[in-house]
Amino acid sequence: MPLSLEEAIARVPQWTDATNLKTSFLAGGITNQNYKVVNGVEAFVVRLVGADTELLGVNREAERIANTVAGEMGIAPEVIYFIEPENCLVTRFVDGRPIPGDEIGQPENIRRVIAQLKKVHALPAITTEFYPIQFVREGMQTARQYGVAMPGEFDWLMERLDEIEKAINPQRSNFRLCHNDLLNANFLVNGEDEITILDWEYAGMNDPYFDLANFSTNHEFSDDQDRMILDAYFGEVTPRRWAHLKLMRVVSDYREATWSLVQAGISQLEFDYNEYARKHLERLTRMIHDSQYPQWIAALTNR
Repeated sequence: MPLSLEEAIARVPQWTDATNLKTSFLAGGITNQNYKVVNGVEAFVVRLVGADTELLGVNREAERIANTVAGEMGIAPEVIYFIEPENCLVTRFVDGRPIPGDEIGQPENIRRVIAQLKKVHALPAITTEFYPIQFVREGMQTARQYGVAMPGEFDWLMERLDEIEKAINPQRSNFRLCHNDLLNANFLVNGEDEITILDWEYAGMNDPYFDLANFSTNHEFSDDQDRMILDAYFGEVTPRRWAHLKLMRVVSDYREATWSLVQAGISQLEFDYNEYARKHLERLTRMIHDSQYPQWIAALTNR
């Protein structure tokens, strides 16, 4: 059985003698439940994990390790405690402001996010891998097992995914620690006017281009903004880097759609996961039908 908030609080050693804890629910999660816990002048976040999140590709030990090392670098909230075996993470509350969707794509914000991602990708390797293409293959099978209807063009979608993987030709020797879930809600500007990255539950070793593409497609960036991403990360935009980013944007939508289809089968939360999946399937299909798509494939295939 999942822990209740009261049970979780009772398991945190730092709060054993606390007599006046104040708690409040933090809205916005569509997998877990998050609560703010105030102990005097200090504030924390307790994450109560959703059911069956391992079916969504979540590795809680990898989350703890990645969040801990990123927190030590000031990139993520500081980890205070990890409740085992229920895998509930307790972190310091970041008193920051969200970055509105119409501001995150401004040049300065893109540069600040990319600067943080470069720090993430330079963190020590961990043993857990998050390979999104494999997640899509396994996730689609999981969704089927839970009775979720597959998209009508399923076979065609899987063929295109194979085509993209062959072009990208991912080399695990090039994998770095990645965040892998760069939704707008996972960025805060903290009191020092720096960007804090939240929610490390999908952290794992992966192709760094996935983080760049995931950041881009989650915010529906334009070509000009994609050029800013590549210029900020590499200092130069080349045809191969451009193609790699664009194809990874397609992979990002495959991953998000698959995640939502699995959620439609297992989640008890009130959220329209099927509509969320449809949005991402439509967007990735438009990308594949883009007149530039064959050129992206060719740019990476012709080595």
